[in-house]
Amino acid sequence: MSAVDHTSHPAYDQDDLPPGTLAELFVTAVEKYGDRLAYQYFPDESSHLEGITFDEVYEIVGAAAAGLQALGLGPGDKVAILADNSPEWALADFACLCVGILDVPIYSTLTISQVAYILKNSEVQLVFVSDISQVRKVLEASRQIERDVRVVMFGSTEPPEDGVLVWRNFLERGRNAAVDSDQAFWAKALEAGPEDVATILYTSGTTGDPKGVMLTHHNISSNVRSITRILPSTTGDTSLVFLPLSHVFQRTGSYFHFSCGVIQTFAHSMSTVAEDLMIVRPNLANSVPRLYEKMYNTIMEARGIKKKVVQWARRVGEAWADEKLAGREPSGAVKFMYAIADFLVFRRIRSAMGGRVRYFVSGGAPLAPEINRFFFSAGIPIYEGYGLTETSPGTNFNTPEHFRIGTVGRPIPGTEIRIGEGGEILVRGPQVMKGYYEMPEATAKAIDADGWFYTGDVGEIDEDGFLRITDRIKDIIVTAGGKNVAPQPIENRLKGDDFIEQAVMLGDRRSYCVVLVVPGFPNLEAWARKSRINAPGKKLLLESKPVQEYMEARIQARLDDLANYEKPKKIGLIAAPFTVEDGTLTPTQKVKRGVVEEKYRDLIDAFYEEENFDQTVFVEV
Repeated sequence: MSAVDHTSHPAYDQDDLPPGTLAELFVTAVEKYGDRLAYQYFPDESSHLEGITFDEVYEIVGAAAAGLQALGLGPGDKVAILADNSPEWALADFACLCVGILDVPIYSTLTISQVAYILKNSEVQLVFVSDISQVRKVLEASRQIERDVRVVMFGSTEPPEDGVLVWRNFLERGRNAAVDSDQAFWAKALEAGPEDVATILYTSGTTGDPKGVMLTHHNISSNVRSITRILPSTTGDTSLVFLPLSHVFQRTGSYFHFSCGVIQTFAHSMSTVAEDLMIVRPNLANSVPRLYEKMYNTIMEARGIKKKVVQWARRVGEAWADEKLAGREPSGAVKFMYAIADFLVFRRIRSAMGGRVRYFVSGGAPLAPEINRFFFSAGIPIYEGYGLTETSPGTNFNTPEHFRIGTVGRPIPGTEIRIGEGGEILVRGPQVMKGYYEMPEATAKAIDADGWFYTGDVGEIDEDGFLRITDRIKDIIVTAGGKNVAPQPIENRLKGDDFIEQAVMLGDRRSYCVVLVVPGFPNLEAWARKSRINAPGKKLLLESKPVQEYMEARIQARLDDLANYEKPKKIGLIAAPFTVEDGTLTPTQKVKRGVVEEKYRDLIDAFYEEENFDQTVFVEV
């Protein structure tokens, strides 16, 4: 296959990104930052933080590397990390990188059968885990594939089964077995070659079995160096880490922060991010859009006079942002109103996030422009980027110098972007994967002879080189009438409404589109009380005819200017949110449309039944 050059953007000079390795990044950062803090973590449920310096990181990584070698593991072997975020996750990763072991991150939320598939496919010999439940998951998975797999458990508790090593004892074994001096370990770490595979990451995937993406040292290290040139960071800055390190977006971001001397602080968990922001007071953080959506919805759930003030401030912020983003200075009147809005609302939002955030980075899925614009007006820029696991992941980023809401930015240094047949985004650069593990045919289909990677995403490039994502090719809805509908922009419009928490458009090969909506219940319940609707509980609330009419009117108003075939003709109001736990979202918070369709099959079929022709709103509780 060959790329069709409908639209292209000139490449940056790849000679500016000479081949490098992650091991080199590691030893350089240790040498440069020494006794400075590298990581912070909460040792328990309290707000107390403990830290690890770069020098201490180096010593522990050396012990862990020796521990792996003492177990007979070496270059080319595979080790999995199935664990929640922690400093140990990062330390185990660096240990593998420094001795040529390929590590295989596994999401801790995966089922036993999914873990078994990855362990078998990648031929893993040892797995790092963080707790007893994960030990049991790995042991059961290894029994299913009839293969013995060693297990090392982070933490200090005693091993739950024979043959399981705890991290403390594993490190002690390494220290006792180590024969290399610091200089020898350093030299051995630097033996890694730029084209050596560093890691195999299994795509979370919304359909089918995951594919193992082989990323080399240079794939990821070039991405880190490119990002270093365009996103500002300062030695001693603090970042809050809450996305899974199994997610390449967070993992590459973590390498970036490590190389820049940023103190990485691990959140208690994803569910405590709001509280941890106040404790840690970070300057930087990476997240997927779902977090920003939740923050936005929480702000918009204000009651009474506060709600009126928040809505007024949002309108003022939009007027101010319009001018700033257009490169113009707001008028005196807008400045005056913005100062009041900032005093009453925006400064409180910044304070709730710790008061020191300079910027967030968003990736993994499209961010609704309305939400991005709101946080920009609140003094919290969100630099949206784009990439895939197969591109290490970054290909495009918005930056302080080049920032355009509604796009994912311009190509990062060393990267070419082209729009091919059917609007597909093609990428070429040093970050493009080596290939899919043990899948040469899939690799050849994804990367052509000229090195262009076919992303499966649809987009367009504007006259200034900013990339706008339209949708995933496989997510495009093709109606029975042959009309193509991109669902994500429509879903993002809906999620910008204060009364809508989640939305999923469906209708492939059907006569028209439909939408499943999880309402923003706090706002909806408040509206019902104000409207004197007696409907306690989600079931009665959604079954209320005035509530259904109100939600339908809001949805129709948000989509009023769309083509008729793009508008959903039926609405399903759903009480339960889509979650990772129920299988409707991937670990990276992307909707699994096939799973959603299967879960709500009866409801969706009812939309199209002749007897329901005149009914426009349905309920699932």
